[in-house]
Amino acid sequence: MSDLRQDITTKRWVIVANERAKRPSDFISKNAQEEILAHRDDCPFCMGNEGKTPPELFAIREGSDPNTPGWKVRVVPNKYGALSPSARLEVINPDIFTSITGFGAHEVIIESPEHNLSLGMQPVNQVQKVLETILQRLRTLAQDPRIRFAAVFRNHGIAAGTSLAHPHSQLIATPITPTNVQEEIEEARRFFDDRVHCVYCYLLKKEHDDGRRIVFETERYTVLCPYASRFPFEMMILPRNHQSSVMEDTRVENIPFLAEVIRKALALLHFTANDPDYNMVLHTAPLRDPCLDYFHWHLEILPRLTTAAGFELGTGIYITTAIPEETAQYLREKLKEMEAV
Repeated sequence: MSDLRQDITTKRWVIVANERAKRPSDFISKNAQEEILAHRDDCPFCMGNEGKTPPELFAIREGSDPNTPGWKVRVVPNKYGALSPSARLEVINPDIFTSITGFGAHEVIIESPEHNLSLGMQPVNQVQKVLETILQRLRTLAQDPRIRFAAVFRNHGIAAGTSLAHPHSQLIATPITPTNVQEEIEEARRFFDDRVHCVYCYLLKKEHDDGRRIVFETERYTVLCPYASRFPFEMMILPRNHQSSVMEDTRVENIPFLAEVIRKALALLHFTANDPDYNMVLHTAPLRDPCLDYFHWHLEILPRLTTAAGFELGTGIYITTAIPEETAQYLREKLKEMEAV
């Protein structure tokens, strides 16, 4: 019999279709494992092709000059950016047809000089450099009072929306707080008003007590399959100590620990599900609204192993045939195999 599950943090509903449920192994990606070269002459993100991108905004380098080879991580404006920092910020027709001029930022974080080295396959110290770069860009953008929110996300594979295979993430900074983010924060505030407790801290305790959906834990972070997972192999990374902003949590001493957890979770997904297409999305407090008491930053890993159809798009209710408890158990078993290799 099917099961309607509600996510306590968002109030979003998911239908777990138990009668049609599949084993976790049935969802493994059928991606053909084609050989990917470490360098491509036609890839604008490969080392040596720096002239094919707009001038860099930031880079971690080995003493080389800007916009030349010798970098470890590089940030450039998106050549076809959705928003532009050069646009004038202006509200037009603040009525039923409200619009705002396209001010903001759209940046690409090139995660490695290696064309074929996805984030989950990189050494931990390289993942650490990627995190350091993202945090530097967030802190820089936060200095502009016109920017309210910065979204950081990673699209891996065609089904996830990427057009270039070279490992990269993106950052889009906006002068408004997106509606989905506002609703997520408001739900967290309502929970706090009722119980004087962070809903994510509450969730962590309940998940730890239950144990069935936890994939792995470290001293600082928990990785779990959400109770109301929308996708097969969906995972959430949560800091175990309450922090509303990723900039607050990831001080210099914490970055190596987060880098290890992200790499391990992505490597596990790669190993278990045959390198599926996925989106990884950072949920963090708006730059102008730290929400210190009631919001809790986290990362979502959303494998694109199923397709949202009319019901999902029309209602916001996802139907899944993957049972989170079975998925988490399967991932735990695969993690043991991976670590034994």
